Amino acid sequence: MIDDDGSADLFNGFWPFMKRVLMLFLPLWVFLIAISAKLPLIVSAILAGLSVSLIAYLEKKKMMQNNNAIEKNNSVIK
Repeated sequence: MIDDDGSADLFNGFWPFMKRVLMLFLPLWVFLIAISAKLPLIVSAILAGLSVSLIAYLEKKKMMQNNNAIEKNNSVIK
C-alpha cells in the first residue's frame, strides 16, 4: 500500500526551516521577555540558553517517532 499523505511531506519540509528560525530567535525572545519581566541578567541568560535545549529535545523526540514508525512498517511479522 502506498502512503500518499501530503501533510507529512509538507511537515517534513517545513520543520528544518522552522528549526533554524527557532534556534535563532527563540533564545532572543526568551531573553527579552525575561528582561522585561525585571529578572536579573544572569537568570535571563540562563533561561535563554535553556530554550535552545528545548528545541534540541523536540528534534530528538521527532526523530525517535519517525524511526519507530519506520521500524513498525519494516517489521517482518505483521
